[in-house]
Amino acid sequence: MAALDEPLKKILGGTTAKVLAEHLGLRTVGDLLHHYPRRYAERGELTRLADLPLDEHVTVVAQVADSRVLKFNGGRGQRLEVTLTDGSGRLRLVFFGKGIHKPHKDLLPGRRAMFAGKVSVFQHKLQLAHPEYELLDGDAESGAEAVDAFARQLLPIYPACQQMASWKIAKAVDAVLPSARDAVDPLPGSLREGRALVPLPEALLKIHRPESKADIAAARDRLKWDEAFVLQVALARRRLAETQLPAVARRVAKGGILDAFDAKLPFTLTDGQQKVSREIFDDLAAEHPMHRLLQGEVGSGKAQPLDALVLTPRGFCPMGEMAVGTEVVVPSGELTVVDGVFPQGEREVWRLVLSDGSAVECDDEHLWIVGSRETGERVLTTRELRGDLLGPDGRPKWSIAAATPVDLDAGGERPLDPYLVGQRLAEAGGPADRLPTAYRHAPLKDRLAAVQGLMDTGGGPAEATAVYRAAPGPLADDLAWLVRSLGGSARPVPVRDGACDVFVALPAGYPPFRAPGGGDGAPTGGGPGVRRAVHAIEHVGRKPVQCISVAHPSHAYVTDHFTVTHNTMVALRAMLGVVDSGGQAAMLAPTEVLAQQHHRSITEMMGELAEGGMLGGAEQGTKVVLLTGSMGAAARRQALLDLVTGEAGIVVGTHALIEDKVQFHDLGLVVVDEQHRFGVEQRDALRGKGNSQREKQTPHLLVMTATPIPRTVAMTVFGDLETSVLDQLPAGRSPIASHVVPAKDKPHFLARAWERVREEVAAGHQAYVVCPRIGDEEEAPKAKKGAPGAKAAAAKESSPEDAAEKRPPLAVLDIAEQLRAGPLAGLRVAVLHGRMAPDDKDDVMRSFAAGELDVLVATTVIEVGVNVPNATAMVIMDADRFGVSQLHQLRGRVGRGTAPGLCLLVSEMPEASPARARLAAVAATLDGFELSRIDLEQRREGDVLGQAQSGVRSSLRMLAVIDDEDVIAAAREEATALVTADPDLSGYPELRIALSALLDEEREQYLDKG
Repeated sequence: MAALDEPLKKILGGTTAKVLAEHLGLRTVGDLLHHYPRRYAERGELTRLADLPLDEHVTVVAQVADSRVLKFNGGRGQRLEVTLTDGSGRLRLVFFGKGIHKPHKDLLPGRRAMFAGKVSVFQHKLQLAHPEYELLDGDAESGAEAVDAFARQLLPIYPACQQMASWKIAKAVDAVLPSARDAVDPLPGSLREGRALVPLPEALLKIHRPESKADIAAARDRLKWDEAFVLQVALARRRLAETQLPAVARRVAKGGILDAFDAKLPFTLTDGQQKVSREIFDDLAAEHPMHRLLQGEVGSGKAQPLDALVLTPRGFCPMGEMAVGTEVVVPSGELTVVDGVFPQGEREVWRLVLSDGSAVECDDEHLWIVGSRETGERVLTTRELRGDLLGPDGRPKWSIAAATPVDLDAGGERPLDPYLVGQRLAEAGGPADRLPTAYRHAPLKDRLAAVQGLMDTGGGPAEATAVYRAAPGPLADDLAWLVRSLGGSARPVPVRDGACDVFVALPAGYPPFRAPGGGDGAPTGGGPGVRRAVHAIEHVGRKPVQCISVAHPSHAYVTDHFTVTHNTMVALRAMLGVVDSGGQAAMLAPTEVLAQQHHRSITEMMGELAEGGMLGGAEQGTKVVLLTGSMGAAARRQALLDLVTGEAGIVVGTHALIEDKVQFHDLGLVVVDEQHRFGVEQRDALRGKGNSQREKQTPHLLVMTATPIPRTVAMTVFGDLETSVLDQLPAGRSPIASHVVPAKDKPHFLARAWERVREEVAAGHQAYVVCPRIGDEEEAPKAKKGAPGAKAAAAKESSPEDAAEKRPPLAVLDIAEQLRAGPLAGLRVAVLHGRMAPDDKDDVMRSFAAGELDVLVATTVIEVGVNVPNATAMVIMDADRFGVSQLHQLRGRVGRGTAPGLCLLVSEMPEASPARARLAAVAATLDGFELSRIDLEQRREGDVLGQAQSGVRSSLRMLAVIDDEDVIAAAREEATALVTADPDLSGYPELRIALSALLDEEREQYLDKG
């Protein structure tokens, strides 16, 4: 490898080597040999000018069509315009001032040449300003080498930079190409032969100077295997080393806090939750660190239509009228309040039809507590029920338990005895007569008396069942409602003229129907309610839907007399399991808002189990503490004390958890939420706190993400993270209309965007405007005259397109002022950003949530943890400056209400630019994983072994994670087998050399951190 380690300066000279090092990161012969051509121009082939990408540095081969010198500034200035053609399109070249003389002499009509420069648009036409060029015919002295290169069958086009054109890189490669024969081949001979791969020196020669397309294909196949295999060997060695790392096995303890938590739930976990929990607990029980990705662990409200009914102490209330603070009834009969309302737009709705003819509507992800003789009680989604509705005998397999009957009080007067009201309705009730609301929404005793009055007069009494004959339709509905409200079953069967026979069954414990004077009508026992079988599930169609969360440990409420639940956190159960084993768990959240939400959610779900050591706390309980940067000094001191003493089993916090002064008694598990918001170093700093009170022990790591990002996808494909997926979560909110607004090309589109904001506000809604910068930063110091790079910067700024690209990102403070004075004048506009005081931020968010503000101009501080269902529009300024995943997260702030959401992506980038293509992809889909793949393809996978989350610092040059999954999988298999047989690679010295070249000191440290 010595020849490939040779500095380029020794071979190419100082000037060329400096440009290659500074602008392309190429410092050695090996670096340059691994700087592969991005494409090849075939001999005689002219590059299609019609396909040129804007704002990229390109190399084209084309013919001069015409050339002319034009004067401007009253004849004081002159420019040369040259028009190129290739039959598919035309491209203009422009040269200014004294720089026009040589190109004017060289670029005559009919001349063919290679040109390199950055494609821009001026006066709606493509152009290259001051391009470099190399003639391909004509002057033999100046173009002999280029003519020779062009005469070859394939001409390599290299990734270039403004300071060095592709053909100059090709000349540099020619100078070092003989060294390729000295390249040491890292692939074992058996693998190379088994996969029919060419040797490495041959692959390098063929990739740079191919004689045919077959040469290129063979070289690429080999070089992809090099990257995949060497990297997989590195990862396989790391996985093997991790099994040797010490970690405390965190085994689930019987009778501990986890069992107590599970016992509080009125249902068993879903199949998906059980499977993922088993995977996690198996990992935690090992004596080496878990390193698992949990994909899909998000809040999981299950939606129902707005016209569905939720039981409140005053009777049923439509789902659409639920608000935070509304009192509702839970299945056990207790009262609680709604603590979250989450409109979900429109979804596909299904109707569960039960054995007594009653029905309830919900979305496909709704959870139901159901039972069967074979399995006992379980929690299943509507989708799971649809796929497993009938037993082997063709009969309904599942039944739904009734809720515990409760007293109701609609507040109306009840002047008559309810038994007499029922009796009179049965005696003389007409087709339009109904039971008065005050008697429907009444205490249990009065509802039972009304049922007895109806049944004693119009029905046939029996011990626990009866039939009411030929009840008019409205009265049949009222009777059925009353019976179901008592935990019974009432099945109306149509007979004639709109009338129904109503078959009634009450739970055990209620007295039989009786004549007046036979008792007070109170229930005599607390027998279970009558279960109703799920007979059918029918598709209804799309409807506006919403889900709610309730402030009760069961996270359940009663809807149309049917119990439904909310999901629990798999991550919380993992943390509780670690606490049972004597350890502590830390959850790292990206923002204070999200940390506070997690802390509140966890303490509410745990109830008294989160009050360990406190008056009223459970015996098995622990403390759950919050640690953020804005906490008061006293609260912060207490939280730190609880952590170091072990009093707190669970801590939820922000970056404040990473600070040196934060010490743990025995940190056993680190849970990272929304992991794309943290760098590798930040995650590692928290994991490094596992050795605070004992010998060094690496804590287990659980990474949670709802929106995969490029590096996550890459590591998943490479198999570096074990992956668990919760696939029973909601499909997502209703589609949000997303559009790209080309502000520079079509200014009237931006004007229309502000009109749309005004229209949304006029309709009673609110809007966000997001900017990438706050605007109170100090301006960057200007380059001094004569300073290095000043001349180049000045030249670059001479291009109007480059000047626009160098414009600072739009700022919240500036845009808010412009909107108040311009297109949004008269609206209530406020700002929100990260440098505001916490109280000021809270005040603004409270005002916005309360509808006291129309438009919120903010930074990405609103990306997570902000929920204002009335906000229906979002305008993202300079959208091209955000990543795909970040745009997806931001967009999720709208479309949360019943009104459709609108997201406008404003950009000044040209239509054909990669940035605009990225925005178009975001606008085209709401699928988070699909967007992550697009992000990966466009931004690269980041340095798979280094700190970079994405971008050009990739250790992969030939391999594409998305396109080459098969190669990666095969290389993983080969690498795992080789490392298992020879962990130290003692039999593979060439492979060890390749590994040392791949793993520089920084990457090796990262690999150790995981």
